Amino acid sequence: MSSPLEQFEIKPIIPIEVGGVDISFTNSSLFMVLAVVVSTLVLGLCLRKRTLVPNAAQSVPEGLYEFVANLLRENVGVEGLRYFPFIFTMFLFLAFGNMLGLFPYAFTFTSHLTAVGSLSIIALLLNVVVGIRRKKLGWLRTFLPRGIPWPMAPLIVPIEMISFLSKPFSLTVRLVANMTVGHIMLKIIAGFIVSLGVLGIVPLLFDGIIICFEIFISLLQAFIYTVLSCIYLGDAIHEH
Repeated sequence: MSSPLEQFEIKPIIPIEVGGVDISFTNSSLFMVLAVVVSTLVLGLCLRKRTLVPNAAQSVPEGLYEFVANLLRENVGVEGLRYFPFIFTMFLFLAFGNMLGLFPYAFTFTSHLTAVGSLSIIALLLNVVVGIRRKKLGWLRTFLPRGIPWPMAPLIVPIEMISFLSKPFSLTVRLVANMTVGHIMLKIIAGFIVSLGVLGIVPLLFDGIIICFEIFISLLQAFIYTVLSCIYLGDAIHEH
């Protein structure tokens, strides 16, 4: 039986090297592209026949739209809706990336620190840009909230800076850990199915239950990541 960790190995599909830097198109890159393409096709097909009274297919993208819009209203405020395209795209990208990874022989790019961490850093940079644009130098109050005595600054500022810089780390680790653990469990139980032969029906049923649970976890983790991103964005827009 192959190692449960083998499924997380990044393999080049189209080897590319520029100036000694490896920028190969990998299995991870492939499934990132697939997540974008599949999500676009699904929403496009659902909106192909639009009516004033939404049919079942049209209700899917409209429900997703309203769902993400409500997240922004609740955690950022009405002014947060101007960042809806970024938040909506991020939610779909992670949700479809998580779901695609559940198919046999698929690759789960959301189980890698680099992929999710890069997205988290982009979200953090957005918060910084938004905060500076809205508050100018007042954004520095992020590291020294109002009401804190100046003599406490040498203690409070480093703590707030560590807390601020840990945001992408917390976003990344939560998602990566959940995706990794779930797929390892599925791989291990799948190995038992093969080795037990006819008796493998028991782990097969158990594996089916875990897959259903993983579908729920995949959507839940995309939701949690999006909610936290909205909360962090709200912190950048509003005063402490």
